[in-house]
Amino acid sequence: MCSQRSNYPFGVKRITAITAPLIFLLLVLNPISAKEPTLINDKVNPDSLPSLVELTSYKVEWGGRPRDPFVAPDGMVWFCGQADNYIGRLNPKTGKMTQFEVPDGSHPHNLIVDKAGFVWYAGNRNAHIGKLNPNSGEIKQYPMPEAIKDPHTLIFDNEKNIWFTAQHSNVIGHLNTKTGDVRYVAMTESGSRPYGIKLNSKGIPWSVLVGTNKIATVNPETMALTEFDLPRKEARPRRLEITSNDNIWYVDYAKGYLGRYNPEEKSFKEWLTPAGHKSQPYATALDQNDVVWFAETGPYPNNLVGFDTNKESFVSHTVVKEGGDIRHTYFNPATNSFWFGVDIGYIMKAKPSEKVTD
Repeated sequence: MCSQRSNYPFGVKRITAITAPLIFLLLVLNPISAKEPTLINDKVNPDSLPSLVELTSYKVEWGGRPRDPFVAPDGMVWFCGQADNYIGRLNPKTGKMTQFEVPDGSHPHNLIVDKAGFVWYAGNRNAHIGKLNPNSGEIKQYPMPEAIKDPHTLIFDNEKNIWFTAQHSNVIGHLNTKTGDVRYVAMTESGSRPYGIKLNSKGIPWSVLVGTNKIATVNPETMALTEFDLPRKEARPRRLEITSNDNIWYVDYAKGYLGRYNPEEKSFKEWLTPAGHKSQPYATALDQNDVVWFAETGPYPNNLVGFDTNKESFVSHTVVKEGGDIRHTYFNPATNSFWFGVDIGYIMKAKPSEKVTD
Protein backbone atom coordinates (compact mmCIF):
# COMPACT_ATOMS: atom_id res chain seq x y z
CA MET A 1 0.00 0.00 0.00
CA CYS A 2 1.33 3.41 -0.84
CA SER A 3 0.30 6.66 0.82
CA GLN A 4 0.45 10.25 -0.18
CA ARG A 5 -0.34 13.42 1.64
CA SER A 6 -2.55 15.98 -0.05
CA ASN A 7 -4.10 19.31 0.73
CA TYR A 8 -6.52 17.86 3.27
CA PRO A 9 -7.08 19.57 6.63
CA PHE A 10 -4.67 18.77 9.45
CA GLY A 11 -5.26 15.26 10.79
CA VAL A 12 -6.73 13.93 7.54
CA LYS A 13 -4.65 11.53 5.50
CA ARG A 14 -5.44 10.14 2.08
CA ILE A 15 -4.19 6.67 1.30
CA THR A 16 -4.56 4.97 -2.07
CA ALA A 17 -4.50 1.18 -2.19
CA ILE A 18 -3.04 -0.79 -5.08
CA THR A 19 -5.25 -3.84 -4.57
CA ALA A 20 -8.63 -2.08 -4.75
CA PRO A 21 -10.09 1.36 -5.44
CA LEU A 22 -9.84 3.14 -2.11
CA ILE A 23 -9.93 6.46 -0.37
CA PHE A 24 -9.17 6.32 3.35
CA LEU A 25 -10.04 9.42 5.34
CA LEU A 26 -9.29 9.43 9.05
CA LEU A 27 -10.61 12.31 11.10
CA VAL A 28 -11.66 11.26 14.57
CA LEU A 29 -13.32 13.45 17.16
CA ASN A 30 -13.07 12.65 20.86
CA PRO A 31 -15.90 10.63 22.40
CA ILE A 32 -18.75 12.83 23.59
CA SER A 33 -20.29 12.41 27.01
CA ALA A 34 -24.00 13.07 27.37
CA LYS A 35 -26.26 14.37 30.11
CA GLU A 36 -27.12 12.25 33.14
CA PRO A 37 -29.17 9.31 31.77
CA THR A 38 -32.61 8.12 32.79
CA LEU A 39 -32.64 4.42 33.66
CA ILE A 40 -35.94 2.51 33.88
CA ASN A 41 -35.20 -0.69 35.82
CA ASP A 42 -38.81 -1.70 36.40
CA LYS A 43 -39.03 -5.15 34.82
CA VAL A 44 -42.16 -5.72 32.75
CA ASN A 45 -43.80 -9.11 33.21
CA PRO A 46 -43.90 -10.63 29.69
CA ASP A 47 -47.08 -12.52 30.61
CA SER A 48 -48.83 -9.17 30.99
CA LEU A 49 -48.16 -8.25 27.36
CA PRO A 50 -50.35 -9.39 24.45
CA SER A 51 -48.93 -11.07 21.37
CA LEU A 52 -49.68 -8.62 18.57
CA VAL A 53 -47.82 -10.19 15.65
CA GLU A 54 -48.89 -12.95 13.28
CA LEU A 55 -46.01 -15.26 12.37
CA THR A 56 -45.56 -17.21 9.12
CA SER A 57 -42.63 -19.62 8.80
CA TYR A 58 -40.88 -21.05 5.73
CA LYS A 59 -38.63 -24.05 6.27
CA VAL A 60 -35.30 -23.79 4.42
CA GLU A 61 -34.49 -27.30 3.23
CA TRP A 62 -30.77 -26.56 2.83
CA GLY A 63 -30.24 -25.20 6.35
CA GLY A 64 -26.91 -23.42 6.53
CA ARG A 65 -27.97 -20.65 8.96
CA PRO A 66 -30.46 -18.77 6.77
CA ARG A 67 -30.47 -15.12 7.77
CA ASP A 68 -31.00 -11.46 6.86
CA PRO A 69 -33.95 -11.70 4.43
CA PHE A 70 -34.81 -8.67 2.30
CA VAL A 71 -37.89 -8.15 0.13
CA ALA A 72 -37.19 -7.22 -3.51
CA PRO A 73 -39.41 -4.87 -5.55
CA ASP A 74 -41.11 -7.88 -7.17
CA GLY A 75 -42.04 -9.35 -3.78
CA MET A 76 -39.41 -12.10 -3.80
CA VAL A 77 -37.54 -12.57 -0.53
CA TRP A 78 -33.76 -12.93 -0.75
CA PHE A 79 -31.67 -14.27 2.13
CA CYS A 80 -28.16 -15.40 3.04
CA GLY A 81 -27.11 -18.97 3.74
CA GLN A 82 -24.14 -17.87 5.79
CA ALA A 83 -22.77 -21.19 7.03
CA ASP A 84 -23.24 -23.09 3.74
CA ASN A 85 -22.15 -20.25 1.43
CA TYR A 86 -25.17 -19.51 -0.74
CA ILE A 87 -27.82 -16.88 -1.50
CA GLY A 88 -31.44 -17.99 -1.42
CA ARG A 89 -34.64 -16.67 -2.99
CA LEU A 90 -38.08 -17.36 -1.54
CA ASN A 91 -41.39 -16.90 -3.30
CA PRO A 92 -43.60 -16.12 -0.29
CA LYS A 93 -46.79 -16.90 -2.22
CA THR A 94 -45.79 -20.46 -3.11
CA GLY A 95 -43.02 -21.22 -0.62
CA LYS A 96 -40.68 -22.21 -3.48
CA MET A 97 -37.00 -21.55 -2.84
CA THR A 98 -34.11 -21.23 -5.28
CA GLN A 99 -30.44 -21.38 -4.38
CA PHE A 100 -27.74 -19.22 -6.02
CA GLU A 101 -24.01 -19.91 -5.87
CA VAL A 102 -21.57 -17.32 -4.56
CA PRO A 103 -17.75 -17.38 -4.75
CA ASP A 104 -16.05 -19.99 -2.58
CA GLY A 105 -15.38 -18.79 0.94
CA SER A 106 -17.77 -15.82 0.80
CA HIS A 107 -20.08 -16.87 3.63
CA PRO A 108 -22.53 -14.02 2.96
CA HIS A 109 -23.48 -12.32 6.19
CA ASN A 110 -26.04 -9.72 5.07
CA LEU A 111 -27.75 -8.60 1.88
CA ILE A 112 -29.84 -5.73 0.51
CA VAL A 113 -31.76 -5.40 -2.77
CA ASP A 114 -31.76 -2.26 -4.93
CA LYS A 115 -34.74 -0.82 -6.80
CA ALA A 116 -33.70 -2.60 -9.99
CA GLY A 117 -33.79 -5.95 -8.20
CA PHE A 118 -30.03 -6.56 -7.98
CA VAL A 119 -28.92 -8.29 -4.79
CA TRP A 120 -25.93 -6.85 -2.92
CA TYR A 121 -24.33 -9.06 -0.29
CA ALA A 122 -21.48 -8.87 2.21
CA GLY A 123 -18.74 -11.41 1.45
CA ASN A 124 -17.85 -11.75 5.11
CA ARG A 125 -14.97 -14.22 4.80
CA ASN A 126 -13.29 -13.16 1.55
CA ALA A 127 -13.29 -9.37 1.63
CA HIS A 128 -15.75 -8.31 -1.03
CA ILE A 129 -19.21 -6.91 -1.58
CA GLY A 130 -21.01 -8.77 -4.34
CA LYS A 131 -23.74 -7.77 -6.78
CA LEU A 132 -25.91 -10.67 -7.94
CA ASN A 133 -28.03 -10.50 -11.09
CA PRO A 134 -31.37 -12.11 -10.12
CA ASN A 135 -32.03 -13.29 -13.67
CA SER A 136 -28.70 -14.82 -14.63
CA GLY A 137 -27.12 -15.48 -11.24
CA GLU A 138 -24.00 -13.68 -12.46
CA ILE A 139 -22.01 -11.96 -9.72
CA LYS A 140 -19.83 -8.87 -9.91
CA GLN A 141 -17.37 -8.57 -7.04
CA TYR A 142 -16.27 -5.29 -5.49
CA PRO A 143 -12.99 -6.06 -3.69
CA MET A 144 -12.23 -4.40 -0.39
CA PRO A 145 -8.96 -2.61 0.39
CA GLU A 146 -6.35 -4.50 2.36
CA ALA A 147 -7.53 -3.14 5.71
CA ILE A 148 -11.06 -4.54 5.32
CA LYS A 149 -11.39 -8.31 5.65
CA ASP A 150 -15.01 -8.82 6.68
CA PRO A 151 -17.85 -6.68 5.28
CA HIS A 152 -20.66 -7.20 7.76
CA THR A 153 -23.90 -5.16 7.51
CA LEU A 154 -24.97 -3.07 4.47
CA ILE A 155 -27.36 -0.18 3.89
CA PHE A 156 -28.08 1.98 0.82
CA ASP A 157 -27.82 5.76 0.89
CA ASN A 158 -29.89 8.14 -1.24
CA GLU A 159 -27.30 7.99 -4.04
CA LYS A 160 -27.62 4.18 -4.37
CA ASN A 161 -24.21 3.74 -2.76
CA ILE A 162 -23.61 1.47 0.23
CA TRP A 163 -22.53 2.21 3.78
CA PHE A 164 -21.26 -0.83 5.64
CA THR A 165 -19.60 -2.06 8.80
CA ALA A 166 -16.67 -4.45 9.03
CA GLN A 167 -16.75 -5.82 12.56
CA HIS A 168 -13.32 -7.36 13.07
CA SER A 169 -11.59 -4.97 10.67
CA ASN A 170 -12.89 -2.29 13.04
CA VAL A 171 -14.08 0.16 10.38
CA ILE A 172 -17.15 1.83 8.94
CA GLY A 173 -16.97 2.04 5.15
CA HIS A 174 -18.67 3.47 2.07
CA LEU A 175 -18.77 1.81 -1.36
CA ASN A 176 -19.42 3.90 -4.45
CA THR A 177 -21.42 1.39 -6.48
CA LYS A 178 -20.66 3.17 -9.76
CA THR A 179 -16.88 3.43 -9.46
CA GLY A 180 -16.03 0.75 -6.90
CA ASP A 181 -14.20 3.31 -4.75
CA VAL A 182 -14.18 2.52 -1.05
CA ARG A 183 -13.78 5.09 1.72
CA TYR A 184 -13.51 4.03 5.33
CA VAL A 185 -12.70 5.22 8.81
CA ALA A 186 -11.25 3.19 11.67
CA MET A 187 -12.68 3.30 15.18
CA THR A 188 -10.69 5.00 17.93
CA GLU A 189 -10.21 1.81 19.97
CA SER A 190 -9.06 -1.58 18.76
CA GLY A 191 -11.75 -4.21 19.14
CA SER A 192 -14.62 -1.70 18.93
CA ARG A 193 -16.42 -4.00 16.46
CA PRO A 194 -18.83 -1.76 14.51
CA TYR A 195 -21.92 -3.90 13.97
CA GLY A 196 -25.39 -2.63 13.04
CA ILE A 197 -25.66 0.48 10.84
CA LYS A 198 -28.55 2.80 9.89
CA LEU A 199 -29.01 6.22 8.25
CA ASN A 200 -30.96 9.11 9.71
CA SER A 201 -33.33 11.36 7.72
CA LYS A 202 -30.38 13.45 6.51
CA GLY A 203 -28.52 10.42 5.15
CA ILE A 204 -25.97 10.40 7.98
CA PRO A 205 -24.84 6.92 9.09
CA TRP A 206 -24.91 5.78 12.70
CA SER A 207 -23.46 2.55 14.02
CA VAL A 208 -23.24 0.61 17.28
CA LEU A 209 -19.85 -0.62 18.48
CA VAL A 210 -20.57 -3.96 20.13
CA GLY A 211 -17.02 -4.37 21.45
CA THR A 212 -17.41 -1.18 23.52
CA ASN A 213 -20.09 0.88 25.23
CA LYS A 214 -20.23 3.35 22.35
CA ILE A 215 -22.33 4.39 19.38
CA ALA A 216 -20.80 6.32 16.50
CA THR A 217 -21.65 8.50 13.53
CA VAL A 218 -19.70 9.43 10.39
CA ASN A 219 -19.80 12.66 8.39
CA PRO A 220 -20.58 11.50 4.82
CA GLU A 221 -18.53 14.30 3.26
CA THR A 222 -15.37 14.26 5.38
CA MET A 223 -15.59 10.76 6.89
CA ALA A 224 -15.06 12.35 10.30
CA LEU A 225 -15.97 9.90 13.05
CA THR A 226 -17.70 10.93 16.28
CA GLU A 227 -18.22 8.45 19.11
CA PHE A 228 -20.67 8.70 22.01
CA ASP A 229 -20.27 6.88 25.33
CA LEU A 230 -23.35 5.02 26.52
CA PRO A 231 -24.35 5.61 30.16
CA ARG A 232 -23.09 2.25 31.46
CA LYS A 233 -19.55 0.99 30.90
CA GLU A 234 -20.73 -2.62 30.74
CA ALA A 235 -23.20 -1.93 27.89
CA ARG A 236 -22.58 -3.63 24.53
CA PRO A 237 -24.90 -2.25 21.82
CA ARG A 238 -25.48 -4.66 18.93
CA ARG A 239 -28.23 -3.31 16.64
CA LEU A 240 -29.99 0.02 16.23
CA GLU A 241 -32.93 1.80 14.65
CA ILE A 242 -33.52 5.51 13.94
CA THR A 243 -37.04 6.83 14.44
CA SER A 244 -38.74 9.52 12.35
CA ASN A 245 -37.53 12.22 14.76
CA ASP A 246 -33.92 11.03 14.29
CA ASN A 247 -33.57 9.58 17.77
CA ILE A 248 -31.19 6.63 17.96
CA TRP A 249 -32.59 3.43 19.49
CA TYR A 250 -30.21 0.60 20.37
CA VAL A 251 -30.27 -2.74 22.16
CA ASP A 252 -27.69 -3.57 24.82
CA TYR A 253 -26.86 -7.22 24.22
CA ALA A 254 -24.76 -7.59 27.37
CA LYS A 255 -27.17 -6.31 30.02
CA GLY A 256 -30.63 -6.45 28.48
CA TYR A 257 -31.63 -2.84 27.91
CA LEU A 258 -33.39 -0.97 25.13
CA GLY A 259 -31.91 2.52 24.92
CA ARG A 260 -32.61 5.84 23.25
CA TYR A 261 -30.12 8.57 22.43
CA ASN A 262 -31.50 12.02 21.57
CA PRO A 263 -28.78 13.74 19.50
CA GLU A 264 -30.30 17.21 19.91
CA GLU A 265 -30.47 17.03 23.69
CA LYS A 266 -27.46 14.72 24.01
CA SER A 267 -29.51 12.66 26.43
CA PHE A 268 -30.01 8.95 27.09
CA LYS A 269 -32.93 6.95 28.41
CA GLU A 270 -32.89 3.18 28.87
CA TRP A 271 -35.50 0.53 29.68
CA LEU A 272 -34.86 -2.95 31.08
CA THR A 273 -36.34 -5.47 28.63
CA PRO A 274 -39.06 -7.97 29.67
CA ALA A 275 -36.67 -10.94 29.96
CA GLY A 276 -34.36 -8.87 32.14
CA HIS A 277 -30.58 -8.63 32.27
CA LYS A 278 -30.07 -11.99 30.54
CA SER A 279 -32.39 -11.23 27.62
CA GLN A 280 -29.55 -10.64 25.10
CA PRO A 281 -31.56 -8.38 22.75
CA TYR A 282 -30.18 -8.74 19.23
CA ALA A 283 -32.11 -8.25 15.97
CA THR A 284 -34.15 -5.04 15.62
CA ALA A 285 -36.69 -3.57 13.21
CA LEU A 286 -38.63 -0.31 13.10
CA ASP A 287 -42.15 -0.27 11.69
CA GLN A 288 -44.01 2.63 10.07
CA ASN A 289 -45.54 3.63 13.41
CA ASP A 290 -42.14 4.05 15.07
CA VAL A 291 -42.56 0.85 17.05
CA VAL A 292 -39.22 -0.84 17.68
CA TRP A 293 -39.30 -4.63 17.45
CA PHE A 294 -36.42 -6.67 18.82
CA ALA A 295 -35.52 -10.28 19.50
CA GLU A 296 -34.61 -11.46 22.99
CA THR A 297 -32.10 -14.21 22.20
CA GLY A 298 -31.19 -15.14 25.78
CA PRO A 299 -34.40 -17.17 26.25
CA TYR A 300 -34.88 -20.27 24.10
CA PRO A 301 -36.98 -20.13 22.02
CA ASN A 302 -36.40 -16.44 21.30
CA ASN A 303 -38.97 -13.75 22.00
CA LEU A 304 -40.14 -10.94 19.73
CA VAL A 305 -40.87 -7.79 21.72
CA GLY A 306 -42.53 -4.57 20.53
CA PHE A 307 -41.87 -1.16 22.12
CA ASP A 308 -43.93 1.92 21.20
CA THR A 309 -41.36 4.73 21.09
CA ASN A 310 -44.05 7.41 21.22
CA LYS A 311 -45.77 6.02 24.32
CA GLU A 312 -42.46 4.76 25.73
CA SER A 313 -43.95 1.41 26.67
CA PHE A 314 -43.65 -2.28 25.81
CA VAL A 315 -46.71 -3.32 23.82
CA SER A 316 -46.21 -6.87 22.53
CA HIS A 317 -44.45 -10.12 23.44
CA THR A 318 -44.39 -13.22 21.21
CA VAL A 319 -42.50 -16.50 21.57
CA VAL A 320 -40.94 -17.68 18.29
CA LYS A 321 -41.52 -21.40 18.72
CA GLU A 322 -39.33 -22.44 15.79
CA GLY A 323 -36.27 -21.92 18.03
CA GLY A 324 -32.79 -20.65 17.20
CA ASP A 325 -31.30 -17.18 17.30
CA ILE A 326 -32.73 -14.20 15.42
CA ARG A 327 -29.78 -12.05 14.32
CA HIS A 328 -31.15 -9.45 11.91
CA THR A 329 -34.60 -8.17 11.00
CA TYR A 330 -35.85 -6.24 7.95
CA PHE A 331 -39.09 -4.23 7.85
CA ASN A 332 -41.00 -4.13 4.54
CA PRO A 333 -43.24 -1.02 4.50
CA ALA A 334 -45.15 -2.21 1.42
CA THR A 335 -46.78 -4.99 3.44
CA ASN A 336 -46.33 -3.60 6.96
CA SER A 337 -44.42 -6.72 7.95
CA PHE A 338 -40.92 -7.65 8.95
CA TRP A 339 -38.76 -10.60 8.05
CA PHE A 340 -36.00 -12.50 9.82
CA GLY A 341 -34.10 -15.75 9.73
CA VAL A 342 -33.96 -18.36 12.49
CA ASP A 343 -30.62 -20.14 12.87
CA ILE A 344 -31.94 -23.68 12.81
CA GLY A 345 -33.42 -23.28 9.33
CA TYR A 346 -36.36 -20.93 8.86
CA ILE A 347 -37.18 -17.67 7.11
CA MET A 348 -40.04 -15.96 8.91
CA LYS A 349 -42.52 -13.17 8.35
CA ALA A 350 -44.07 -11.22 11.23
CA LYS A 351 -47.05 -8.96 10.63
CA PRO A 352 -47.97 -6.57 13.47
CA SER A 353 -51.61 -6.11 14.40
CA GLU A 354 -53.28 -2.72 14.05
CA LYS A 355 -53.82 -2.90 17.80
CA VAL A 356 -50.11 -2.27 18.45
CA THR A 357 -50.54 1.51 18.51
CA ASP A 358 -54.16 1.67 19.74
